[in-house]
Amino acid sequence: MWLLPLLPAVCFLALFFVYPVGDLLFLSFKDKADAFSLDQYRSIYNSPVYTNVLLITLKISLMITAFCIVLGYPVAYLLANSDPKTRARLVIWVLMPFWTSFLVRAFAWMILLGNNGPLTNAVNMLGSGPPIKLLYNLTGVMIGTVQALLPLAILVMMAAMQNIDANLTRAASTMGARGGQAFWRIYFPLSFPGVAAAGLLTFITAIGFFITPALLGGPRETMIAQIILVQVQELLNWRFAGALSLLLLILAFVVFILYDRATGLSSQAKLVQTGAVTKPPSHWTRLGNAASLVVLGGLGAGCDLIERLWERVMPRRKGRPRAHASGPLRIVVTMILVFLVAPALIVVPVSFTAGTFIEFPPRGLSLRWYETYLGSSVWVNATLVSFAVAFVTGLAATILGTAAAFVFIRREFFGKRALVAMFIAPLVIPRIIIAVAMFYLFARLGLIGSIVALVIGHTVLALPFVVVTVMTVLKTHDERYDQAALTLGATPFRALLHITLPLIQSGIIAAFLFAFVTSFDELTVALFISAGTVTTLPKMMWSDLILQMNPTLAAVSTVILVIATVIVLAAEAIKRRSPAT
Repeated sequence: MWLLPLLPAVCFLALFFVYPVGDLLFLSFKDKADAFSLDQYRSIYNSPVYTNVLLITLKISLMITAFCIVLGYPVAYLLANSDPKTRARLVIWVLMPFWTSFLVRAFAWMILLGNNGPLTNAVNMLGSGPPIKLLYNLTGVMIGTVQALLPLAILVMMAAMQNIDANLTRAASTMGARGGQAFWRIYFPLSFPGVAAAGLLTFITAIGFFITPALLGGPRETMIAQIILVQVQELLNWRFAGALSLLLLILAFVVFILYDRATGLSSQAKLVQTGAVTKPPSHWTRLGNAASLVVLGGLGAGCDLIERLWERVMPRRKGRPRAHASGPLRIVVTMILVFLVAPALIVVPVSFTAGTFIEFPPRGLSLRWYETYLGSSVWVNATLVSFAVAFVTGLAATILGTAAAFVFIRREFFGKRALVAMFIAPLVIPRIIIAVAMFYLFARLGLIGSIVALVIGHTVLALPFVVVTVMTVLKTHDERYDQAALTLGATPFRALLHITLPLIQSGIIAAFLFAFVTSFDELTVALFISAGTVTTLPKMMWSDLILQMNPTLAAVSTVILVIATVIVLAAEAIKRRSPAT
């Protein structure tokens, strides 16, 4: 009986996530007569175009991962070693671009990096050679995608660094170690599991990207997700799209295996979760850790010059943590935070321009573009559809996810880890594969262009956020209140209704708001499923960005930014007020 609350969510994911994805991948092994065939894979093998696209995807994803780790590490270090109040204030700035729409950020970079954009003009003024182009090339893709994924890397590394005992580096200092030695030989090896996890999550997310490369890149930066998009939307070649999707999954899986063998990520995660002693690291793990420490640790511990420079960057002051005393570190972190936040805010002044074209700084002040937005039935209808779908999605994901989270936290049963992995899988599997699989399923069911299909698709993507949020709240909930109610004669249902739910209601409301924002900002699924009168706001923005940039898009982007910011800030405030947190 206690498994019953879990069954609706499991059945929902099985029907609308596991089955569609498996069906799409299995379809790639069939011909038009439904007989087993490898023709799709032969076509990929015989065409150097797709091989080059896979290599480009791998190269760009690795470069993005490297930049995210290098830029994110000092920010995560400062956040992890700051006092709680300072950390709370800085995390808001890290989260701001994280909850801002990918489309809004891409649109902002198109303004900043355009031929007459402020960044392009500044770079060209500093140089004496021919004009430099920062848009529609690899530079634009790297800037936009790194800015999009950097918050993810920062949050993952910060979570790992917060568990490092600060007394260890202090002990090394008291034994004569310089700042550089204490950091590279003590702190960095302890933070390496967080770096490894951040690198893996960033890479897996990057290989499925198509929004930023499609808007900021050129033909030479075409990634595999863009090819899948063309195969489905323009050619309706489901079998070939399934073959490309399988190759993308295999690429992610192979990289995960090699990465895990080199870093020992899975064994480290198991050790953290269970606290048990695991077997000694394998040869590959030792080799990977040694290589990483030689490359990174050798910079500080290898020579006295680097150590003296580190002492300047991280001066030692009595009674104060190094992270607080470091002026240069604060400057570096401030520059990175500006890089994260500025693009999302650049669209706000542009939306008030009195001119006909997009330019920064704006020419005069006017509300004409907001009047254009509110006076367009197409834009208003798309906004209403987005609100309706997001609200229903939030309710559905909250009900299903909360029930599942209770079972995961309160019960131990066979297959629990596999089910938890299934619930988290929509966050890991490239979203383009999920969207194509749902499109193939809903096309056969006749649900394309319906609100029902949008709600189902968005609920699949929002469900992991709800499960993780509610599980986090339940882990800190004191079950003794429930047990006291039971001993006083309350039934389990009454104890749940009158004791547990009121105590964790703030966390549940926060989970609903996160699901709402996930749906309201979602583009990939809406790009395939929405059509006609049920077009969502992100889908409308995508269509206009592909055709022509205009100030109306800046007004719409500002509206989306304000809505998302208000909702997420409200969710964070409500979550912090929860008695269970």
